[in-house]
Amino acid sequence: MSTYMKQTAPELLSKASAIMAERGKQYDKPDGERSMGRAVGAFNCITGRDLTEAEGWLLLQTLKDVRLWQRPGYHQDSAEDCIAYAALEAEAKQKDRDPAIPAFLRGAITFGD
Repeated sequence: MSTYMKQTAPELLSKASAIMAERGKQYDKPDGERSMGRAVGAFNCITGRDLTEAEGWLLLQTLKDVRLWQRPGYHQDSAEDCIAYAALEAEAKQKDRDPAIPAFLRGAITFGD
């Protein structure tokens, strides 16, 4: 028998939002998770690739989806993280369409504050 409580879609969204806020405080900045841009920038420097921030979030979301479907049953952590990564991906993807952000700065990486 499973030990988790079944949650509705709005409850899952709320939980993912709370997780993002907490992780942002723990690992990044009080205003939320913002480490992907720096991680993608480092990856691009090492590999010579040109991944965007949104693509970095898509990669993590895909990883969590694979883990969620890897075996029978439900993996709560993977589901919650997948929801959070989808939101962060959408937020980052908006930069691709924002005409106020010059093309060369979309997904630009800054190291430090």
